[in-house]
Amino acid sequence: MKPQWECFLNNIGEWHGSFTRVSLEGEILEDTPSILLLESLNDDRDARLTLRRFPGGEVNEMVLEYNPSSMARKVLFFETGAFSQGSLQWAPFTQFGAELALVDRNRSRRLRLVQLFDRESQLNLTLIREKLAGTNTPESPILTVEDLLGEWQGEAITIYPDAQTPDTYPTNMKLRQEGAELLQELTFGSGTSTRTITSQAKIDGKVLHFDRGALPVRVLLLPDGASATFPFKINSRTPFFLEAGWLLQPNLRQRMIRSYNETGEWVSLTLVTERKQE
Repeated sequence: MKPQWECFLNNIGEWHGSFTRVSLEGEILEDTPSILLLESLNDDRDARLTLRRFPGGEVNEMVLEYNPSSMARKVLFFETGAFSQGSLQWAPFTQFGAELALVDRNRSRRLRLVQLFDRESQLNLTLIREKLAGTNTPESPILTVEDLLGEWQGEAITIYPDAQTPDTYPTNMKLRQEGAELLQELTFGSGTSTRTITSQAKIDGKVLHFDRGALPVRVLLLPDGASATFPFKINSRTPFFLEAGWLLQPNLRQRMIRSYNETGEWVSLTLVTERKQE
């Protein structure tokens, strides 16, 4: 895998978009236009990020400087430029959260999802949809259950904050609908390490409720073919994950999963690229 700094530089550009606050029922609460400029300096040895947001006609600006030695352990990048940054550790009665970002250079678009839990474990969601300046690729419609139905075969790569060797393995996901329920069968790994997980969700408009497991999770179907997956409540001594999904094309989807263990420690980041089978 390429060095983290080279992966980071795949985000260079001027990105025009918006920060959209979303309710836990998938409804848009607020939309704030934004311009994010990430520029390379000193022959790619440094970089500067300038973020401008325009709430209510005002201008809020933030400027950050980066270099290879400043990249914090709490952020990891994939070769596509996709990345996640956020809390290293969950603990009760503390603020906690993460950003998960997917990059589609073929369409000159990015999709980022911020999931933040406050001290009372109330979740705040922000969906960020961006395109490179000067491009006109339209965003996708809101994701639907029908978009997800079928069999998806893919490949996952898992990277680790402790810099251990990445793992790559095949994945297979089958989704079918029976009445008001979505049935899911997820298989990943190979050989003796293959695992299969089955689950089912209640379909409630833009929300999928997977509430029959040890840790109930909710999936929101969002604009631009996006989805957000998160635990309804984070419990002590129970592993959990945060996930962002993006339907890049009708038959091509990516998912990013940030996983935490039973002690609340961040242990891995996984990028799945999967194609729907005919």
